[in-house]
Amino acid sequence: MEYDKDLQSIQEARFVIEAAKKAQKKLAEMSQEQIDAIVEAMVKKTSENAAYLAKLANEETGFGNVTDKTLKNKFASDVVWSSIKDLKTVGILKDDKDKRIMDVAVPMGVIAGLIPSTNPTSTTIYKALIAVKAGNGIVISPHPGAKKAILKTVKILRQAAAEAGAPNGIIGALTTLTAKGTEELMKHHDTALILATGGEAMVRAAYSSGNPAIGVGPGNGPAFIERTANVEQAVADIVASKIFDNGVICASEQSIVVERVIAEQVIAELKKHQAYFLSESESAKLAGFILRGNGTMNPQIVGKTAVQVAKMAGITVPETTTILVSPQETVSPSNPYCKEKLCPVIAFYIEENWLDACNRSIELLNVEGRGHTLCIHSQDEEVIKEFALHKPVSRMLINTPGALGGIGGTTNLEPALTLGCGAVGGSSTSDNITPLHLINIRKAAYGVKSMESLRGPEPIAESIGNSTVDISDNEVRKLIEAALKKLSETS
Repeated sequence: MEYDKDLQSIQEARFVIEAAKKAQKKLAEMSQEQIDAIVEAMVKKTSENAAYLAKLANEETGFGNVTDKTLKNKFASDVVWSSIKDLKTVGILKDDKDKRIMDVAVPMGVIAGLIPSTNPTSTTIYKALIAVKAGNGIVISPHPGAKKAILKTVKILRQAAAEAGAPNGIIGALTTLTAKGTEELMKHHDTALILATGGEAMVRAAYSSGNPAIGVGPGNGPAFIERTANVEQAVADIVASKIFDNGVICASEQSIVVERVIAEQVIAELKKHQAYFLSESESAKLAGFILRGNGTMNPQIVGKTAVQVAKMAGITVPETTTILVSPQETVSPSNPYCKEKLCPVIAFYIEENWLDACNRSIELLNVEGRGHTLCIHSQDEEVIKEFALHKPVSRMLINTPGALGGIGGTTNLEPALTLGCGAVGGSSTSDNITPLHLINIRKAAYGVKSMESLRGPEPIAESIGNSTVDISDNEVRKLIEAALKKLSETS
């Protein structure tokens, strides 16, 4: 007898959530030291297996390359751990003796971790670490295209946690993958929060689930090279960022915007880095390949090299080509070069001055990527401030590569693989997500004022006849009203 796969996945989601909930109640009783020991064990084991997991992800998805995926796995384990290991997430976080208020950490419960195929193993490691560090259980929902790599990562994390004393079930995962099963996970009454990383439709579903969610929409970051920039360094940063893991990190640059006065210098520098400038006909040919009829990107280009993308589109380029550059003059939702391209393809705009470049950047972000990331290369602090004041993004990266700058690799932003896009981007936060986003804070406040002190000024002294008594404002009003009434009766 063959059972309905949707029903199986729904039932599995319920079982795994129930197990995670029971385990989380036990975890919540543990000390900060015990939880930190569990997380550290998870970090050590995933760091040891970083290259192995990278190879699994690359082989299963065909995205990116093993070297860069290994670095991402190391980032998700070692770098994230370094940033959170001393973070207090259990018990009393703060005791303000002056204000008489205590902040108490309260874990949320069970976190639903939705994992994309673009960064499957690194995102799984990262979400599991921050969830458990905050005293929560987590249930992983793998992308079907990276199921094997994600479930292997979960197995390694789960084994390491168990050996360090974590309760059984604290890290769960769906293995029968259907949309109905993921929907059950997101809508279940015991799911405390959804960490959603992936496509726009999935993120929207998370926010409409009825449960709290932190979602990340698409990136589409412009990179503005201003006339005072170190052009050589700026171009090197952009190319290195765009080819990192073949462009699958959402904070990577999607467009280059330059001032006309330095345009030729930038073009020459890009060509030194083996960038291939597409002709008008080649740009049109590639556009027809990367944009599908329904307006979405062709998944075949995701995580492929520039040479592979060109070959798929029937364009001949040198085998040493690093990125494909398409000169553009217009911005519209129907122009694929104006959107997120998860591969080494980038648009190129020339503007007269920084004000025009500013407006062009906003136009691009309004098509896609509002709230996410923007890069600027400049030595002019006033221009940098103007960009910071007016761009609809949550992180503006200055003189640094977008891919690793946005996640906190080359900047001092919090190391994270879930990047909030703020209200402007339809997200609940603009932060890089840390364990502190996965706890509630209970306020324990002592009384410091009496109710009488809130009623108004102290009673006033009023002379009546030959005696002086204390009379409140209310009593004064009553005396005046009585006197007026008596006068009206005698008149």
